[in-house]
Amino acid sequence: MTQILIIDDDPAIQILLKRTLHNQGYDVTIASNGEEGLELVQQLRPALVICDWIMPRMNGLEVCRQIKATPALSTTMFILLTSLGSVGDRVKGLDAGADDFICKPIEIAELQARVRSGLRLHELSRDLQHQKQLLEMELAEAAEYVRSILPDQMTEPPVTIDSRFIPSRQLGGDGFDYYWLDSEHLAIYLLDTAGHGLRAALPTLSVLNLLRSRTLPNIDYYQPSDVLRGLNQTFQMTARNDKYFTIWYGVYNRTKRQLVYASAGHPPAVLFSGKPSSSREVNLLKTTGLPVGMLLEAEYVDDSCDVSESSSLYIFSDGIYEIHQPDGNIWGLDSFVKLLGECRIDSSCNLNSILEGVDILNPKDFFDDDLSLLEINFD
Repeated sequence: MTQILIIDDDPAIQILLKRTLHNQGYDVTIASNGEEGLELVQQLRPALVICDWIMPRMNGLEVCRQIKATPALSTTMFILLTSLGSVGDRVKGLDAGADDFICKPIEIAELQARVRSGLRLHELSRDLQHQKQLLEMELAEAAEYVRSILPDQMTEPPVTIDSRFIPSRQLGGDGFDYYWLDSEHLAIYLLDTAGHGLRAALPTLSVLNLLRSRTLPNIDYYQPSDVLRGLNQTFQMTARNDKYFTIWYGVYNRTKRQLVYASAGHPPAVLFSGKPSSSREVNLLKTTGLPVGMLLEAEYVDDSCDVSESSSLYIFSDGIYEIHQPDGNIWGLDSFVKLLGECRIDSSCNLNSILEGVDILNPKDFFDDDLSLLEINFD
């Protein structure tokens, strides 16, 4: 039976409302003041509250504000019962969160109609909340699936790799992988598909599977620019598929200690050369090239660098530094590179330490975009 709570200090109004609504088949509970009403609403979580505006112990506006500020009561409809009929008074009520008004003296037909309307809105809100919960569960499962197919840590020298993947609330298009092409060559890449949700995650999963299985035709997987060219031909944007993605792809030759790389609209990888305690060199590794899928005629080029002993390479998605600050500015790439440098000096620093530093700068309790970070250490 549908639960309705009436909060009013007038016994006559209590009797009228309870009798009328009980005859309509509703389960009606009475509270004689705002404080008692708040206690009952927490216990009962009614579908609808009808509350008098003017009461000696907590007025209806304050009751309304507290109910609307309680997440567990988000689907509870609130009707203010009032003799105040001015536009200004109604504005105050709406600002406090009231969903509807009933004016005194009470017209029974109007009361019944407004209660029916409020309960319809309650049912709609409850259904929407349920669908939202189902969607969030599905996105969480999808994020867990993405996490499950990402590679484990690489712990055996001469190259060790640690990684982190933190999906946003909406699930984005981040993905990465690393594996030995042969005993001498290590492939490393990270991509980020534009947008959020499953439509962004699905192209990323396709790329991971294609590159992992090496099924792109006529591609030299040892040449990063050729890999990007093949991906660009395969994942062109269409009227049905409007997604594009950025990617950084590199191949490390452990014998020559040389890294060949190419990028397609992706943030630069950051290479710290030498031991952390020594005078170190910082290089941003990036080549020209449009994101994959934007233009069929896009061209990609390779670049290379030598990798000295005890160097570290960081590859990441832009979600790790495009953090909006309270002043409206974005934290930015330069600030993130500075954080990486400061953290690398500390011998106890690891990816968790870096992410803690990033999290401190994030004013929200979640990230707006997926966040991926790879740390590659070269012995």
